Amino acid sequence: MAKQLDYHTIREIFTRFQQADPEPKGELEHVNVYTLVVAVALSAQATDAGVNKATRALFKIADTPQKMLDLGEEGLIEHIKTIGLFRQKAKNVIKMSRILVADYGGEVPNSRAALQSLPGVGRKTANVVLNMWWRYPAQAVDTHIFRVGNRTGICPGKDVDAVERAIEDNIPVDFQLHAHHWLILHGRYHCKARKPQCGTCLIRDLCQFEDKTL
Repeated sequence: MAKQLDYHTIREIFTRFQQADPEPKGELEHVNVYTLVVAVALSAQATDAGVNKATRALFKIADTPQKMLDLGEEGLIEHIKTIGLFRQKAKNVIKMSRILVADYGGEVPNSRAALQSLPGVGRKTANVVLNMWWRYPAQAVDTHIFRVGNRTGICPGKDVDAVERAIEDNIPVDFQLHAHHWLILHGRYHCKARKPQCGTCLIRDLCQFEDKTL
């Protein structure tokens, strides 16, 4: 675990991220907030590309909780069976849809607690939805952010909760809205787990990673 970087270094890092990609976007395809919740829930232990491939046809026929209930669990499974843990995920999506119809009038709630009360929605999923749909500066820490945060010193922590707090505490407020997308994309395409591409990294001169591949 790297040592926490200072304010000025972090500001310079995020200034570079912003200059390279001013409006970073999540890569999960969705047509409304409900389909975003479903897509993020399906993406656990799966790739965004794999989820997108499975949901393109699904969201054309089931883009509301009621339409998903009308499709049914077996119908949903037919669409998502290429995704890992598809049976459990299908159960959760149907349960979640039932609760949204019964308790929320078919609308997706926008508090973290209400979102996390839904089957298959953990803190990370709730934070993604709050950030991407409602543009709230919630920080969804996945394996990419955990790795980047600890390697670089941007937001080190022993677990995902500690890394989330480090982002909120140390990254300047004007970068908070897009912070988790910049970090995810950096981890996905540059600061990779096995072969980090340090030679072309925007922030290699500021990063504390000792085993740089130059």
